[in-house]
This record gives sequence, C-alpha cells and structure tokens, in this order.
Amino acid sequence: MEGVNWAFLLVLADTDTDNPFYYDWESLQLGGMIFAGLLCIAGIAMALSGKCKCKDRQKPSPLPGTATPLINPGP
Repeated sequence: MEGVNWAFLLVLADTDTDNPFYYDWESLQLGGMIFAGLLCIAGIAMALSGKCKCKDRQKPSPLPGTATPLINPGP
C-alpha cells in the first residue's frame, strides 16, 4: 500500500518545467524571505529614526482628586 502511495505522489509531483503551472518554489521562497527581511529592516529603521511620532492632541487627564464630577448631587 505504501508503494502505491509513493507512486501516486510521484505522478502528482510533475517536474516538467514547460508546464505553465510549474513553480520554482525554492526561488519563490527565497525571494519572499528577502522581501520580508527588507520590509522588517525598513520598519525598524523608520521606528528608530524618530520622524514618525504620534502627535498627542488630547490634553492630559487630571488627577482623580482634582477632576470635576460628571454627576452633580441634587439638593
């Protein structure tokens, strides 16, 4: 049974490079890893450059003891 499985897999693993559905997976994987590495390095460089700062437009919240109450007690 194992021999039949291997034979079936070998038939499916067609290595015909003229086939339009043939992909060189090793080159594709290597290119993807290089691209991901470059994106990672660019992201770290941007984060460490200090040019991308988040601008905080909100005022800092007051301390809990000095805040005005949201609900005023009634008479």
